[in-house]
Amino acid sequence: MAGWLFAYIDRVNISFARAQMAQELGFSDAVFGLGAGLFFLGYFIFEVPSNLILYRVGGRRWISRIMISWAIATALTALTQSVTQFYVIRFLLGAAEAGFIPGVVYYLSTWFPAHRLGRVFGIFYLALAGSGLVGGPLAGLILSTCSGLLGMGGWKWLLLLEAIPSLLVGFAILAFLPDRIATARWLSEEEKDFLDRELAREAARKSPLSLRAIMLTPVLWMMMLIYFLLNYAAYGLSFWLPTFIAEMGIADPMRVGLLAALPSLCAMIGVVLFGISADRSRERRWHLTVMFLTGAAGFFLFQLAGTSVTLAMAGFCLAAICTQAFPSLFWALPNRIWQGVANAAGIASINAVGNLAGMLSPSIIGIMRTQAGQAHIAIFSLGAALVAATALVHLLPRILIDNYGRQKA
Repeated sequence: MAGWLFAYIDRVNISFARAQMAQELGFSDAVFGLGAGLFFLGYFIFEVPSNLILYRVGGRRWISRIMISWAIATALTALTQSVTQFYVIRFLLGAAEAGFIPGVVYYLSTWFPAHRLGRVFGIFYLALAGSGLVGGPLAGLILSTCSGLLGMGGWKWLLLLEAIPSLLVGFAILAFLPDRIATARWLSEEEKDFLDRELAREAARKSPLSLRAIMLTPVLWMMMLIYFLLNYAAYGLSFWLPTFIAEMGIADPMRVGLLAALPSLCAMIGVVLFGISADRSRERRWHLTVMFLTGAAGFFLFQLAGTSVTLAMAGFCLAAICTQAFPSLFWALPNRIWQGVANAAGIASINAVGNLAGMLSPSIIGIMRTQAGQAHIAIFSLGAALVAATALVHLLPRILIDNYGRQKA
């Protein structure tokens, strides 16, 4: 959770630095949008190889390596002086972070059976919502108080200071995270035996597939598309939220940061409630439907808000309940049907393809703002993507999302 909290803060802090970077370096919205998106190209290229390495060397060493390398890349972003440098460092940041989420998802699946993963991922993804709750006010504070300190712009201090926690957590993971149940010091031998039996019983119901076979599975490609649509909406909101808020007439960076934290607070509540409810009922289809349509309604409400800050913020809060909470339900799905290296590769493939949407939506919004002065059609498409994802959920096989954990072995 600590790793994901600081990872996401480092991933999107560029959205808070945007205004000062644009003023100092002359970057347009199109440059910023493409630079934000290039992160996901590096992410895509190295995602599957990263998770296959984690499968072989264990979560402790590889997750630690990921965190330390992206902390360094985040700090190096403060040295950016040109558009080309900005593009290159964003690509390298994505390459450094590649494999973190699918690695954690696979790692946790080796500790918990599928019918527990909804609440487990719900707790884990509180860190995503918490990143907005912490990251917004923290960014506002740094930008407000550090601008000009030692002759450096506030955006440089933002990138440098927010890289430090990731570096520290990376070394802490290397020192303390157990690779597997057998090495967990806080578990008794009886508890370790119980967990091993539970996971072995569940593994017996799963299909052992080769890497080639899993890549030809239609369900994998359908989940890739659903995850792509969800991330299309999520990253369009997360990268441009501070800008949208500032353009409602709120100029003070601290106030922008505080308002940007409000949707994350609502999302934290949604993460917990949806995760607990889905695990108790052992149902996914209608929980995902309600979640996705809530997010779509939020984007459409923002479009209709006009100059009303209250309605716009209500729309952002509804959208965030979906865009920040959906992974807690979604990532339990592949863990129901795959195991071992096939599960590691499947999760990484879904995340890699899905996160390509992070290249698309921020860039489209940036280009439309640069060329047309507004991005209404692009923002409308964020809600439309969630509606399309809802329809696709109802095409998934029943065994994947309905009454899971209740079938006979």
